[in-house]
Amino acid sequence: MCLVVRVVPHENYRLEIEFNNGEVRFFDGSPYLNKGIFSQLYDKALFARAFVAYDTVCWPGELDIAPETLYSLSVPENGSATEHSQERR
Repeated sequence: MCLVVRVVPHENYRLEIEFNNGEVRFFDGSPYLNKGIFSQLYDKALFARAFVAYDTVCWPGELDIAPETLYSLSVPENGSATEHSQERR
């Protein structure tokens, strides 16, 4: 399993995530903004406070997303969102 070792929040609710296999991938958090507890992340200041704990991305208020979800729903650093959306179909 790939675990998160570094996270950098970017504009438009995107996360740059480095995994323990050395891969850097980009995760689009915007689809989560209208889902239950994750709607709190619509606050850009809160989203920007992302940090690594327990081998995954977390936010204050005990919010986190499983590392396997982050990995499977993210695109490689040199990939495109179009390529990724085609993979998920």
